[in-house]
Amino acid sequence: MQNLIEKASVLHEALPYIRRFHGRTFVVKYGGHAMIDAELKMSFAKDICLLRYVGIQVVVVHGGGPQINTALEKMGVGSTFVAGLRITDEATMDVVEMVLGGQVNQEIVGLICHQGGRAVGLSGKDDAFIRARKLESVRAKDKSGDERVVDPGRVGEIRHINPEILDHLVRSGFIPVVAPVGVDEEDRSLNVNADTVAGKIAEAVKAEKLILLTDVDGVRSADGKLVRSLTAADAERLIEAAVITEGMIPKVRCGLDALGGGVKKVHMIDGRLRHAVLLEIFTDQGIGTEITR
Repeated sequence: MQNLIEKASVLHEALPYIRRFHGRTFVVKYGGHAMIDAELKMSFAKDICLLRYVGIQVVVVHGGGPQINTALEKMGVGSTFVAGLRITDEATMDVVEMVLGGQVNQEIVGLICHQGGRAVGLSGKDDAFIRARKLESVRAKDKSGDERVVDPGRVGEIRHINPEILDHLVRSGFIPVVAPVGVDEEDRSLNVNADTVAGKIAEAVKAEKLILLTDVDGVRSADGKLVRSLTAADAERLIEAAVITEGMIPKVRCGLDALGGGVKKVHMIDGRLRHAVLLEIFTDQGIGTEITR
């Protein structure tokens, strides 16, 4: 009986959040270990369906780096990264598009539909809703430590998001699942960073929240403690003080850009935990780091 009472208490704790966010839009960036572990994949799909069933409108944006690496290895093609970007020649772009827009996207759609949701897979090529331009060059250090300029190939930076197709799907009760592939002015495919796509989509659809699933539990302070909440100004100071470093910098920057574009709150959570999205959104304490304006 006590166990049942505790379950009821959990629902009571969630109630004010369900009421507050009913009818609002969340953009969820899905990536990392949560996309590989079978149990975590099912947990994620259940979380997304529950959000939709309590009246929250959800857009999912996914990555797929490990899956791309596996596909390239099977084809005998190596992967080269510069400044965190995959060097994407024509042959690599074909594989990237096949894996992201096909294999990974449709698996996520299938998982959500299996849990009772109504998911639709998209890439930025659909209705050309993610317009991008080729990133001409990036600066990187070679093995000797000298800086050089490198052409990343078919890597894009976003010029414009047209949210019309997403708005139409969401209003019709669907959950859009977006692969991070954009198109240039000549309708050629470009590989775009998934965090960036999620942030720009969150801005375009005027999202209440941008939720970034990562393989860490959030932002940590100088003494190693998890920071539950910080402002955009606090985050900038932590970057300047080299407390936020390496791979966390672009993720935090992505969140700061989204806040600057009108998103109300950004959450960075550990996707390795089952039901991470629900624990962050519907509990008083949460499990990760929230960044506010």
